Amino acid sequence: MVMEQFTKLVGMDVHKATIAVSVAERAGEVRFLGEIANTAEAITKLVRKLRKGIAELSSCYEAGPCGYGLHRQLTELR
Repeated sequence: MVMEQFTKLVGMDVHKATIAVSVAERAGEVRFLGEIANTAEAITKLVRKLRKGIAELSSCYEAGPCGYGLHRQLTELR
């Protein structure tokens, strides 16, 4: 059985201590997943959770001083 790959679109509102996360999947419905700590460990856990199955992740976040570290980490987790 061949499973079709799909993309999850992940939006992040980045703050110094937290990141608010929303995701849109196949049907295009956007769900707010909640907030996570703005730590490397929490971000890694989120990416692993969202990648379950065969999903490809595409993410965006608001530009600003709190997003540079997040960008570097997401790039490394690809």
